[in-house]
Amino acid sequence: MDAKGVIDKILSDANAQAEDIKKQAKVKTDAEKQKLDAQINKHEKQTTVLVEKAAEEKKSHILAAARMEIAKEYLAEKRKILDDIFEQAQKKLQNLPEDEYKKICTKLMVQAVESGDEEVVVDVNEKCIDHEFIKLINRELGPGFKGNLRLYDQKEDIGAGFILKRGRIKNNVSMNVLLEQLRKQLEIELANELFAN
Repeated sequence: MDAKGVIDKILSDANAQAEDIKKQAKVKTDAEKQKLDAQINKHEKQTTVLVEKAAEEKKSHILAAARMEIAKEYLAEKRKILDDIFEQAQKKLQNLPEDEYKKICTKLMVQAVESGDEEVVVDVNEKCIDHEFIKLINRELGPGFKGNLRLYDQKEDIGAGFILKRGRIKNNVSMNVLLEQLRKQLEIELANELFAN
């Protein structure tokens, strides 16, 4: 299977997982919504008594606070689901077979290279990205680049993936950073969904 196939498979698996999680989230969301609707009803009944004694502004304040608390609980539940997804994704990446990991790293490195003379920083426990791997990447970069990538002599604690370093410029392509970027995108989507309702 080529690198594109591996990436496509991972994306396909991730999409399937995302669909399952969406379904789970909908079931949980519906249950939470019913629970929260009951809480809103309870808050509204309590508020009716207060309205007779208090000004309209007081009523609005109480309802707003109740809705905000409900929104917080709803968001907290969605964050728990996101945490589970990313924990599973990280475990899956850590347990990839060596050939799949190399294919992913090859694709990511070829895409990330800008000049072809960067130094490649790897994790202290990295075993796949070595001098031979870098030679293969240099060959794959072809004539458009200098083809002079080399391993940086100091390893860092970055987990899976790598960092391309050229002078003071660093391009972090570690799996943790890639997962964190994806997580931020999903959190923005969640926030938009929450506040749109």
